[in-house]
Amino acid sequence: MLRMSARIPTQRKSPFEIDPRPLDEMASPHAGLLATSRALRSLQIPGLVEANLKLKKRDRGCSDGQYIESILLLQTAGGDCPEDMSLLAGDECLERGLGFALPKAGAVRAFLNRFHDPDIEMARPSREVQKSFIMPSSKPVAGLQLVLAGGVQRTAKLYAEQGRPLRIATVDQDATIIESHKEKALAHYEGGRGYQPMVAVWAEADLVLADEFRDGNVPAQQEPLTCAKLAFAALPDTIQDRYFRGDSACHENDLLGWLKHPDREKELGGRIGFAVSARMSNELAKALAKVRETDWKTFATEADGTQRQCAEVDFVPGQAGEKKDSKPLRYVGLRLLKPQGVLFNDGSDRHHHAVVTNLNWDGAKLLNWHREKAGTVEHVHDEVKNALAGGHMPSQHFAVNAAWFKLALLAYNIASAIKGLCFSPEERNARFKKYRLLLVYLAGRMSRFQCKLRLRFRASTEAIARVQKVWSVFPLPTQATAFT
Repeated sequence: MLRMSARIPTQRKSPFEIDPRPLDEMASPHAGLLATSRALRSLQIPGLVEANLKLKKRDRGCSDGQYIESILLLQTAGGDCPEDMSLLAGDECLERGLGFALPKAGAVRAFLNRFHDPDIEMARPSREVQKSFIMPSSKPVAGLQLVLAGGVQRTAKLYAEQGRPLRIATVDQDATIIESHKEKALAHYEGGRGYQPMVAVWAEADLVLADEFRDGNVPAQQEPLTCAKLAFAALPDTIQDRYFRGDSACHENDLLGWLKHPDREKELGGRIGFAVSARMSNELAKALAKVRETDWKTFATEADGTQRQCAEVDFVPGQAGEKKDSKPLRYVGLRLLKPQGVLFNDGSDRHHHAVVTNLNWDGAKLLNWHREKAGTVEHVHDEVKNALAGGHMPSQHFAVNAAWFKLALLAYNIASAIKGLCFSPEERNARFKKYRLLLVYLAGRMSRFQCKLRLRFRASTEAIARVQKVWSVFPLPTQATAFT
């Protein structure tokens, strides 16, 4: 027989009831979003939008800049689609802090549809003529790239003003798959359907420089130069050393030819040093097999005992379509050697890879540096697709999805700028899940005192100090900036 105490234990009862009446005061459960607005406006994103986007047709309603700001706040708060704007609707604290009423979901969708260019979409050749086709950007989507680049350059200026100038720029480029069941989504190489955008990231600053939105059936190796050019064009003028890292999809003639061209030395930042994973041809595999055993040098051992070994490879490319340069690029071999008695899944005890480069660094240093790419651009892919709304395509129209994805990249950059410039060293690597707890999900109330609006948080002193840091680092003319 089950016996219960006469007094109900605390965890077996609820000490309150729900009062269905909404609070009339200007309070918000995510008043910390106003810190994102502060940084966004200080980075001059609204001005860049108004200068590079001409989407608005009528004077009434939100401006282009206000729509962009609303979407960025929505994605930062965790919204996945325009319909999630309803979750922020009626937040008087946010609206008073922003200075405008947040648009409704239908208005946001109508705004996003303005990125669509039917003429460009109609120009897509049939798959019988060309199976993989890179859709050109619509004019508004190209304008968003200028907004993204302008935000990057303004962020670099703030780093310099804080006494932390960024002089080195390593561009890491990689494609990612976005699964989508939209009717117009095309099949990708992993068997599903979706899109496969190419993204370039500035590793030292943790900022996205550029992207090229692509259909799922476009291989990453197809024309990677376009994204790379946009990325280097987005770098600030203060960069003194430029580098590039990529996987085997970047082992492409036009891209490598552009990176090593003598004209790069005449540009701001000088020559571009690069390291790219080499595509494994039969000729390269034979060259790796010919490396003498004594030439392989162990430079690291993994947790399972696998040895990472490097060696110079005597190899001049000769496959069709690849030029034989008078000064061939350097190939550095990587051998993964299993301990005695342990094999890879394919039954061998060793795997060979190679990196093609124009750098003269020690082989171990080069391979370790090239491997760091996995911690930058792949991290960005994960955050943008899973923590922001970049993994949820809102439309059947290609350009609308391209704009939505680029706005997710812009939201990532704003959060990265805040973390890099305002957070403590221990907090700067916080993923978006924790970032929202640190800065976004802060309860606050807007009040008026002595003819000034004041934002008061119901949060710890550490959290309030974090918001105040954003206010001090990101300058912006305001009527009042008081916190209590």
